[in-house]
Amino acid sequence: MKVRMGHVLWIAVGLVLLWAALRWFERANLYFPSREFTMGPQTFGLSYEEVFLRTEDGVRIHAWLLPAQRPGPVLLYCHGNAGNISSRMYKANLFHRLGLGVLLFDYRGYGKSEGRPSEEGTYRDAEAAWRWLVEEKRVRPEDIVVYGESLGNAIALETALRHPPRALILESAFTSVVDMGELIFPFLPVRAMTTIRYDNLAKIPRVSCPVLVMHSREDSIVPFEMGRRLFEAAPEPKRFFELKGSHDEGYIDTGEAYSGEILGFLAGLKGR
Repeated sequence: MKVRMGHVLWIAVGLVLLWAALRWFERANLYFPSREFTMGPQTFGLSYEEVFLRTEDGVRIHAWLLPAQRPGPVLLYCHGNAGNISSRMYKANLFHRLGLGVLLFDYRGYGKSEGRPSEEGTYRDAEAAWRWLVEEKRVRPEDIVVYGESLGNAIALETALRHPPRALILESAFTSVVDMGELIFPFLPVRAMTTIRYDNLAKIPRVSCPVLVMHSREDSIVPFEMGRRLFEAAPEPKRFFELKGSHDEGYIDTGEAYSGEILGFLAGLKGR
């Protein structure tokens, strides 16, 4: 009996260690945060407000608000899985030049934000950013455009479901983490292993605001077909815009047509 109980104990310990290893593997292959800041609003001569927000579970997250020069929509920027908000300043500056106010925030574990990233945690971080805009800055929900890039699309989409905004913009979005995992690790039982879902394809049919989906055929990280599937699953009104170039630099390689599409999409929302 002692021998059998010993075997059971070792099996239990092994299962716990395996579970911990799988959770570490998930996070290590999805989140790539950096604490190093490469630039900021001052790099572009922009006025800004630096704020630290408190999430509903008590985590302190860091954000920059780039106020628009005249009244207009505010873009809530949900960034990708690597770096931090300083890595997004070129694109944030582009959005600001289009006349948008921009709120960039770092997920927990990124930049100056406390904590460690998780799926529910990133949703709570975006919730804190939304709440700050609405409650502290008195921005009306109908004046907020929620924008996501790469991983940030899942966070933007969840935010738009919880709080219908003026519009939702998805750039280089995947259908789900499970779909991406099966693509990258076809030899692993990803669906059984992962607890992180970020299931955009299941959620997007429930969106109640106008949607703009943008993707490039040259994207070597997230397949173009995933962007098309999301677009097809989204309800009307919706638009699809084909980018040029890589996963991260489509806004550069597409040139002025990128800005033109954003402006055209937003102009079409007037009177809604």
